[in-house]
Amino acid sequence: MPSQAHAVRDAAELRGAARQRLLWSYGIGDAGTGMTASLIGFYLFVFYTSAAGLPAWLAGAVLMVGRLWDGINDPLIGWLSDKTHTRWGPRLPWIFASAVPLGITMAAMWWVPPGNQWVKFIVFILISAVAQSFYTAVNLPYTALAAELTGNVALRTRLNTARFTGSIIATLVGVVLGGLLLQDHSKAGRFLQVGILAGGIVTVSTLLCGWGLAPVALHCQRPQRQKGTTRRLLGRVWSNGRFLRVIGLYLLLWCGLQIMQTAALIYLPVVLRLPQSWSNWILLPFIVSTLAGLWIWNGVSRYSGRVRALQLGSWLWIGACALAMVLPPLNPDVAPIGSPGNSLRLGLLILTIVLAGLGASTAYLIPWSLLPDAIDADPEKPAGQYSAWMVLGQKLCISVALFLFGNLLSLSGYQAALLGDQPLSAVVAIRLSMGVIPATLVVLGLVVMRRWPHRPPQP
Repeated sequence: MPSQAHAVRDAAELRGAARQRLLWSYGIGDAGTGMTASLIGFYLFVFYTSAAGLPAWLAGAVLMVGRLWDGINDPLIGWLSDKTHTRWGPRLPWIFASAVPLGITMAAMWWVPPGNQWVKFIVFILISAVAQSFYTAVNLPYTALAAELTGNVALRTRLNTARFTGSIIATLVGVVLGGLLLQDHSKAGRFLQVGILAGGIVTVSTLLCGWGLAPVALHCQRPQRQKGTTRRLLGRVWSNGRFLRVIGLYLLLWCGLQIMQTAALIYLPVVLRLPQSWSNWILLPFIVSTLAGLWIWNGVSRYSGRVRALQLGSWLWIGACALAMVLPPLNPDVAPIGSPGNSLRLGLLILTIVLAGLGASTAYLIPWSLLPDAIDADPEKPAGQYSAWMVLGQKLCISVALFLFGNLLSLSGYQAALLGDQPLSAVVAIRLSMGVIPATLVVLGLVVMRRWPHRPPQP
């Protein structure tokens, strides 16, 4: 139904094949970027410490500096995207132009340069800065489209469900690649292979997304021309109470999720004494349960509201964090399913992972489904600016969190070369990073959303 798609101004008017094309295309759009983001979240710290040989504190510093630079370009690209006026609209030119460079630079992030640790530190930061700039040039205009394609709350939530379904399925593929190729974290060449595959996927999925969204994106709502100083525009964004709550929730949930993701591949072999070859694959239940959680909370959001979905998911997440603090380690002298005791401990671990995945899926779905409500509260509706501040806040918060995580491990005496023979202080620090710290952040997120204005679900 291409003629219908060309005529509509709001995607809620689409029916049949045209609506399915919209949902599939929007879902594909976060597949490649979601895969690379998850690989970075799960493996980049491990890559820096185990494959590249950086100490934990310096690896954390690389992540922090890279994210800080990444944060600087978010408001700039958001502003430029809002100001872009072409016959293709403000968002599609950014998506198409950045697809290929993004794939190339994302692959380059997993290359170990020659030289000492300080040479590697500088090269890693430079590559990260370029890669994250292209990531922003794709991802920020793409996320802004969710508010511009439709004003319908249910369809906006459905678009974000499709988005994160694509992202999590791609993450699942990434975990499988990691399980197959990254059984030995000291082999730098294996990381580069995974990076090249992920880079190809991000390029293809981004181009397919732009092609699929083009018929509707050409005619959807566009940001109004904004007059006045940059200071006034920024002041208006930060005086939007709804937006401040959404971004507060987003930062708290994503910091908790990112710390858990980064700590997970250390927690499993070091604290729970799970063989490293099992540690990669044991992430699969987390990805699958996160995907299931998206659809569960989408249904709860439709019938009971998004804040109710957030509350239910958060308590599951907090419960998983509590279990992570007390799970007993496996007996390393016996295979994970080689004795009743180990089998029971493995079962408890999988239960914890599933609960964490179901709960953590709210970090993907709820903040982004609430963001369009905050944008609607602004008469000029500059979706690019609001999306930029969401992404900027996330990156800055995560960069600081990962830097502190790296320093916490260093201060605790953690050394990657020791594998499972870590001091007790390191074991305690890792458990805190999987339990008390993320649980506290999730509770604070619930506090932020206590008085979110109710908006009845729309069909």
